Amino acid sequence: MKHTALIGLFVISTSLAGCATTTAPGVSGVERKQFMMLSEAQVVSMSNESYLATLQEANKKKTLNTNPTQVKRVRNISEKLIKQVTHFRQDASRWEWEVNVEQNDQVNAYCMPGGKIMVYTGLIEKLKATDDELAAVIGHEIAHALREHGRERMSIAYAQQAGLLGLAALAGSSKNQGAAALGVQAAALGADLFFALPNSREQEREADRIGLELAARAGYNPEAAISLWQKMSQEGGGAPPEFLSTHPSNQNRINDLRNMIPSVMPLYRNAAK
Repeated sequence: MKHTALIGLFVISTSLAGCATTTAPGVSGVERKQFMMLSEAQVVSMSNESYLATLQEANKKKTLNTNPTQVKRVRNISEKLIKQVTHFRQDASRWEWEVNVEQNDQVNAYCMPGGKIMVYTGLIEKLKATDDELAAVIGHEIAHALREHGRERMSIAYAQQAGLLGLAALAGSSKNQGAAALGVQAAALGADLFFALPNSREQEREADRIGLELAARAGYNPEAAISLWQKMSQEGGGAPPEFLSTHPSNQNRINDLRNMIPSVMPLYRNAAK
């Protein structure tokens, strides 16, 4: 009974921890309520430390900002996108934004909480990405930061860990230890498949939608998001089934983007005037 009461108290406290949307919906219509246990300041502080360590390591390997032309290009695109963030949240204009390029063969880019952006040269060179396609990727990554998806994932992980510890405590008091252990393992798998992974896929869809709108508002053709993911699909080869993946399948992603393009195309046309 004592363990049950503790788990009940945990569920109540986490449900009260925070449930709100971090961004205005814009044209993209993203307004899902988000679960937040950690403060924004905590997560930004951790992210800044991690980003600084990444820069120091890249400097040591002499892989940071090695191509001035690429750096200028990425920063110009990023600056145009950053000017649009106030359509989703006003405070983001006051973030300490930073944009760097690392010599790395990975086809990747990221934007940490608080606005620290990194683009890998593999994304530029392997995909032969156009400015519009780079805007689609960087806009997607900025959207993750605006929606505070990192903070949300960390909050969910904390909640899951606490919940599984509660189940483990109950299992420890069970007479049938074998069955109890299997129950805890099943709960852990279920938490991933039916909570963490679907939530992460939803975060990816949100970043696609907001990123597409950011790019359109900045004057980049939203159609480029389609060609970008087609290139990504060809580059990526085999991928796990969407059910077991933290990302939507490439085809589902392309279909979602294609359906949204008509709603953001007027923004692009107005920006291009």
